[in-house]
Amino acid sequence: MKTLATELGHAMRKMRKLRGLSQDELALRAEIDRSYIGRIERAEVNLTLDMLYKIAEELDCEPHELLPTRASLRV
Repeated sequence: MKTLATELGHAMRKMRKLRGLSQDELALRAEIDRSYIGRIERAEVNLTLDMLYKIAEELDCEPHELLPTRASLRV
């Protein structure tokens, strides 16, 4: 079973790369440490809703676009 944090991290990395942003660029825009972006993408931390919204704004997407579906977690 996949975890929420793992799926969120994969979705965030995919969206970041789709937008042509490095971890450094995203971190700078979101005003957070670059290592935190990496830790989210590697599912080493659980981020807050505030941080999810902040990152989604900088990725120019809706927060729900970064969240996995229940079906994807069952795979």
